[in-house]
Amino acid sequence: MFHVVVLFPSFRIWKWWRYPLTAETESIDSEKWLFDYKLQEYKDSIPNLISRRQFNDRRKKTAGLCEELRKRIAMEMDGGEEQFFVDSKPIEVCRVARGKRCKMGRTGNFSQAPDFGFCASQNTYYFGYKLHALCGLSGVIHSYDLSKASVADLHYMKDVKHTYHDCSIYGDKGYIGADVQLDLFETAHIRLECPYRLNQKDWKPTFIPFAKRQERGLRQYSLNITDQFLVIRNYAKITNGLFARIIGKISALTILHCIFGCGRFFG
Repeated sequence: MFHVVVLFPSFRIWKWWRYPLTAETESIDSEKWLFDYKLQEYKDSIPNLISRRQFNDRRKKTAGLCEELRKRIAMEMDGGEEQFFVDSKPIEVCRVARGKRCKMGRTGNFSQAPDFGFCASQNTYYFGYKLHALCGLSGVIHSYDLSKASVADLHYMKDVKHTYHDCSIYGDKGYIGADVQLDLFETAHIRLECPYRLNQKDWKPTFIPFAKRQERGLRQYSLNITDQFLVIRNYAKITNGLFARIIGKISALTILHCIFGCGRFFG
């Protein structure tokens, strides 16, 4: 005599994704603290709470779906934007002294393994990845990518020309490159504006309104992604886990822009 037991999933995808996004907005980046302390306060209100292992597995498997939803929200809010800012942030995996012993990304696809790099703004070496982001004047991140820390910032612009056209992009001195600027303008009519270096040929002083606009846009992006969402802190042990965390942090930032700017974007 056999009994057939039908198991229903405790959480639907659209239901359980609100928990990692809410945790990111409250600067909770530790899953242990989230499950052992924070969610225990609301245990009676969440009778079918999944385990921490199920939480990690579902977040990794549905990270692509979360990214597609984030792109739709960003397009609805800022779809007609023609001016963007581009910048990069270091994502440290471990300390430099432990870099050669780190096993992240070296068991599977070696092309996704972290590497040593240098951050010019902080004047420090680090081991990990580099987050490239393209955001509009309102601070909404439209596209982003993760690369090895040793990859130059200018290489990210080769992917931008396949997605954007007829717009202006403002970057720092790390995006200076006459060949890339000419290629962007000829292929997609993208104007890449960067300040001159002091030792650069045909040096010209930076236009003051341009410098203030660039500084204001980059400061807004840096403060949001670093201070509130703690993107520089990493607890992931594998590459897919790190990528899923980055997707969750940027998706939560986009949703916050949608909530607090819904009257301006949709009204």
